[in-house]
This record gives sequence, C-alpha cells and structure tokens, in this order.
Amino acid sequence: MASLRTYTLVYIALVALATGKFVFFELPQFTYTMAITGTIILAVIKVGLIAGYFQHLIEEPRSITYMMAVAVFMVFLLTIAAGYSIQ
Repeated sequence: MASLRTYTLVYIALVALATGKFVFFELPQFTYTMAITGTIILAVIKVGLIAGYFQHLIEEPRSITYMMAVAVFMVFLLTIAAGYSIQ
C-alpha cells in the first residue's frame, strides 16, 4: 500500500491538473479546439492517476490492468458507435 506522502502528492497533482483544465478555457492564448484537446489529455492523465493509486491498480497483477484497459477501450468503441448512430 502506498504511503500518505504518495497519496498527498497524487492529490496535489490532481488539483494542479484540474487547475490546468480551468486555465485552458480562461486564457485567451488558447483556442477552443486547443482547450478541448488539452482538457482531454489532462483528463486521461487524471484517470490514470486515480485508477493507479486510489483504486490500487498499481499493486495488482498486470493481467488485471490489461483487462481493465480492454474494458475501457470497449466502452470507448461503444461510445463512438452510439455517437455515430445518433448522427
């Protein structure tokens, strides 16, 4: 199990990433497309940190991590298919 120091550092990183998402939309240097792209990238990083540390996937065998990655990929494909059928 990770130490309190590790959880604190992960929490600080999550707060910094959330602040970054806010900054993307508030600063005039970023276009809307750049802000959306940056937000998606930061969201993927946040999901990785949360799943890895707070859901303890880092301590699990690699096979479970791969299984979770396949499940996330399948949900992504389902979302794409649903979005395509709505158009």
